[in-house]
Amino acid sequence: MAYPGESAVDLPAWKNAISTACALILAVLFASAGVWKIVDPIDWSARLSQMKVPGDLALPFTILLGISEAFAAVLLIVPRFRRWGAWLTGLLLAAFMAYVAWNYEALTGADCSCFPWMKRTIGPGFFYSDALMLGAAGLAGWWAHRSRNLRGAFIVLGAVAVFAAASYGIAVTRQTGVAAPPSITVDGAPFDLQQGKVLLYFFDPECMHCFEAAKVMSSHKWNAKVVTIPTRVPQFAQGFLNDTGLRAPVSNDLETLKTVFPFGDAPYAVAIENGRQKAALAIFDGSQPAQTLRELGFIE
Repeated sequence: MAYPGESAVDLPAWKNAISTACALILAVLFASAGVWKIVDPIDWSARLSQMKVPGDLALPFTILLGISEAFAAVLLIVPRFRRWGAWLTGLLLAAFMAYVAWNYEALTGADCSCFPWMKRTIGPGFFYSDALMLGAAGLAGWWAHRSRNLRGAFIVLGAVAVFAAASYGIAVTRQTGVAAPPSITVDGAPFDLQQGKVLLYFFDPECMHCFEAAKVMSSHKWNAKVVTIPTRVPQFAQGFLNDTGLRAPVSNDLETLKTVFPFGDAPYAVAIENGRQKAALAIFDGSQPAQTLRELGFIE
């Protein structure tokens, strides 16, 4: 007995058209999401840690997720791999929906912009949109040819993995050696960034994740100077520092610093030694960033 989609000639043209359209739409969405994670794993690992992924697992999980999404997109595009791509896409969507449902209370209202052109937050609308995509994956796979050529699919997976490895290497390289500006203005006075160890901490005074990170930082014994930079509502910066107990001066040179050290969402920190970036710190969860700061000699 032939399965639906076993041969394109067994199906009406409208079914073939719907299957192809669903596959291509999902391919565009998942390619954009996967490549975004692959080319910017540092920023995305911070996003995932804010989605309750353990900090120590956020970076490897980001890379694995990016590879999976990009691989699924390629499978969806190639007709002979389309059913496999639909299965993988459906599995990723179902797993993400289950994860959000399990952590729904903690994640409600959190940013969930997994796709570059689709701004979303966790709430009922999240499940509606993902259910629609899950239905599209079902149509793309059910009305498609039976997939074949497993070896070819693994070659595609290998190519995506190599691309991810190369992108990760470039991203890590960019995190070190960048020259800091000669000086910035801190509490109204010039501050030299060319001498000694300096930690630049970027924070949003209305961000609870930034608040918790600052509270932990306030408990460290520092071997470096800490400078804080509010990313918005700078009038609330001093109140934020008072409430968290983090004793550090404030700089409003956000644009100057962000041009040299670009990043996504706060919290974010840059460790500088003698005018050169030693590390970018995007994950504030679990053992990070304390482990990295201790290895660099910034804290005891």
